[in-house]
Amino acid sequence: MNKAELIEAMASDAGISKAAAKKALDSFVDNVSGSLAKGGRVTLVGFGSFSTSHRPAREGRNPQTGATIKIAAKNVAKFKAGADLNDKIN
Repeated sequence: MNKAELIEAMASDAGISKAAAKKALDSFVDNVSGSLAKGGRVTLVGFGSFSTSHRPAREGRNPQTGATIKIAAKNVAKFKAGADLNDKIN
């Protein structure tokens, strides 16, 4: 399912226009992104948790040349599925 299909499904399920569903989805994404950027955590009980994790700098290899390269440290987004979500997909 892509973003357009999700917006259409949300609009249909909630009985709202696609424009309203798009605004709601964009607001959700913006607020989750903003919270993660500040180092916060977003928990939706039964669905899952969004959080960030620090990945330290490390050395890697260029697969074409075999040369050692330095990979910079960065923060990455993580998602852990909740129990209800796991039950629905299993």
